[in-house]
Parts: sequence; C-alpha cells; structure tokens
Amino acid sequence: MSGADEKALVIGEALMDIVPGGEGGSREYPGGSPMNVAVALARLGRAVDFTCWIGPDGRGRAIERHLAESGVRLAPGSRTAPRTPSAAVELDQSGAAKYVFDLLWDFEAPQDLAGATVVHTGSLAAAHPPGAAKLADFIDSLKALPDGGPTVTFDPNLRPSVVRDPVAARPLLERLVAASDLVKASDEDLAYLYEGRAPEDSAAGWAKRGPALVVMTRGAKGAKAWHGGGEVDLPGRPAEVVDTVGAGDTFMAGLIDGLWAQGLLGAADRPALAAIRPEQVRAAMDRAAKAAAVTVSRAGANPPWASELDF
Repeated sequence: MSGADEKALVIGEALMDIVPGGEGGSREYPGGSPMNVAVALARLGRAVDFTCWIGPDGRGRAIERHLAESGVRLAPGSRTAPRTPSAAVELDQSGAAKYVFDLLWDFEAPQDLAGATVVHTGSLAAAHPPGAAKLADFIDSLKALPDGGPTVTFDPNLRPSVVRDPVAARPLLERLVAASDLVKASDEDLAYLYEGRAPEDSAAGWAKRGPALVVMTRGAKGAKAWHGGGEVDLPGRPAEVVDTVGAGDTFMAGLIDGLWAQGLLGAADRPALAAIRPEQVRAAMDRAAKAAAVTVSRAGANPPWASELDF
C-alpha cells in the first residue's frame, strides 16, 4: 500500500473504448492507455492523481465515475475538452485489438508535485498535438529539479492509425525515452517505430539512452528487460484470453507497483533503481505478468484489484 505522503501522477488520454458485442451491437468501456495505468495502480493500492482531457458529456461523466470507483483522483483542468475522445475497437479471431480513434489531446501541466513518487505518461498523449510537445517540456522540467524529480515511467504504446509517420514521431518519443527512468514498449511498437530493425536491438539501444530499465513485452511470448546489470528474460504466462484490451497497460502498472514495493522509486531511490539487480527486475516483471493475465481473461480494460493478486 502507499505511504500517507506518496502518490503516482499519471498524465495522458482518457477515452471511451467502443467494443463489438451482443448481436452485432457494441458496448462502451472507459479506456485510454494512461487512464488504464492510473486505474490499475489505484486498484493495486496506490494513491493516484490523473491528468487528462475529457469533455462535459455523457462519456466524460462515465469516465469520471469509472475513475472514482477505482479510487483515482481527477486532477484540476481535466474536464475542459470540447468532447470526450473515443476509440472504436476491432477484435480479430484471437481477441487481439486494433483501434480507430476520434482523438483530442491537450492538457494543463500539473502544478502540485507534492508527494509524487512516480510520474507516468505515454501513448497518444506523447505523440498527438498540441499536447505532446507540452508533455515533453513538462517531463524535461522534472529532470531539471534539484533532486532530479520523481521517477519517470514511459510507455509509447504506438497506434499506427494516429502515429502515421513513425520516422517523424521518433525525435519526440526518443526525447521522452532519454528523460525516463523506466520505459516499457511492446515488440510491435518497436518494429513499427524502427522498421527493418530487430525490436530487441531497438530496446537495447533505448537502455543506453538514459533509462535504468527498459522492458519489452512480446504478447504471449512473455517479456524481456535490459538494465545496467544485463538482461532478464521472462517466458509467457498461460492465460485464458477474452480480449487483450488494456493488457499492456496493466503490465505497465504492475511493473511500477512491483518496483515501488521494492523501494526503487522516487528521487531518493534513483541510485537504487540505477543499480537494480536481476532478481528485482524479475520480481517486478512477474507481478506485471500476473496482473496482465487477469486483465486478458475478461472483457475490456478491467485490471485486477490487489486482492486478486495478493493471496
């Protein structure tokens, strides 16, 4: 559980996932990669403030209820979009998801960092104007703080329907990688961003740009991590798959939670994260994989509560 003065600050998009289901119809679930991370962290027992950009409409109110039910605090300035973004989800026969977005993204940089142990961001918020450049500036400002600021975690979580030119997107994304302490990316993200290069080589290259830890997920094949002491390979975990919506976001939250539980997050513990040991990496990855396995076993982005993992 969080200490009384510790919290996570999550910044990024919140939207409504429109998922096929029910005799040719559809169902709507609150989603968006950073929002899913915020919800998953809160369900795992962490205090979470979430900065997003939603509208004063029915979908926005549904997102607010969803956040409140999971214990996430919505930051000031998050309700000023003209409408709430949405993502139409298309599922293939394996349950894997593809997305078609109606996206708006801007934000007000958080002013209150008191108690922030970790700041997480990524996905469309890191690539979609006008908010993406503001976000990169804010993350850079954290690193300029006297103590180096909170731990920064980043998941690019690229969507080709939004990031149509990966080469043009690289400079901003690489800037965020260099400013982060922990980066998680899927092998699909890396293959799209660096066409013609093995995803493993790209992940290893990112680990040399500044992060203490880079983790690459490989779907059912597990995950692999790069850190100062070497590499850690985690095999896939068997799971019953309903759909994969929110699985990577839950994995990200599980990583953050697993490292937090080991006392490796926050400005004072940055040296400990830089010197992380393989067994500490594996413990965090194990927790992340366990959490993600629960999410894929049910419809939509529905991360587990701590009671579902800690038994």
